[in-house]
Amino acid sequence: MPDPTGKYSITMPRDIAEAARARSGPSGLSAYVAAAVARQIERDNLNELIQVAEAEHGPVAEDEIQALREQLQQARREQAGSGADAA
Repeated sequence: MPDPTGKYSITMPRDIAEAARARSGPSGLSAYVAAAVARQIERDNLNELIQVAEAEHGPVAEDEIQALREQLQQARREQAGSGADAA
């Protein structure tokens, strides 16, 4: 059963609202905005987790971040390559 919904009134810049409406597609503006807010909440929660981890263990060094980014890029390249083989 889907979560219950509520009706809310929000204010946002007109150009943003019109761009969102243009991109919302058949699901509509409400679904588009709800998805955007859900993503923002996920980011906020992740940032809170990062703050807690950094407070406990110290900040992550820039070279560690770069190494992890490179690992992620390599994994994406490998995944893209295997997807092309399967097609």
